[in-house]
Amino acid sequence: MDAMLAEIQQYIASLEDLRAQVAGIIKDVPQTGLNWRPSLPAGADPTNSLAVLAVHVAGAEHFWIAECIGRYPQTRDRDAEFRYIATSAEEPLARLRRVGEETQEVLGALKPEQLDDSFMKDDHAVAVRWAIHHVIYHYSLHIGHMQLTYQLWNKGMATPSPRWFDRLPKTN
Repeated sequence: MDAMLAEIQQYIASLEDLRAQVAGIIKDVPQTGLNWRPSLPAGADPTNSLAVLAVHVAGAEHFWIAECIGRYPQTRDRDAEFRYIATSAEEPLARLRRVGEETQEVLGALKPEQLDDSFMKDDHAVAVRWAIHHVIYHYSLHIGHMQLTYQLWNKGMATPSPRWFDRLPKTN
């Protein structure tokens, strides 16, 4: 197997794992918990709910992978992500599933040499690898936010979080 193709497969697997972590946090949370935001003193920057963070990471993945790398039509409304109010976990979970399918399609179609390409974004040349890595660390940052938000909402009780070795594929 070509080493570059293995690299693309690893990116896809990492993003699947991160989406699964987000889904694991929100899947059983009731509507009130999905939309709950920690209270802060007047004048502090607003915080984000679990639902907002879930649709935001899905939106960011769509933007960087589908719109920028895959050249899909621009459909992301970033501001709407931060106004999102969930009625249940199903809609954010559906968004995560859809963006996963989209990412599989875009990254799965990349030829190894395309990882060395770049695209223009706001007068900046952005490397394809940088964009993929950005999506990965963006998920990681917001998963941490989600874990803390969940714990604050749930009166100090943390969401189950699989350890690194529990998330690796099993080998024979």
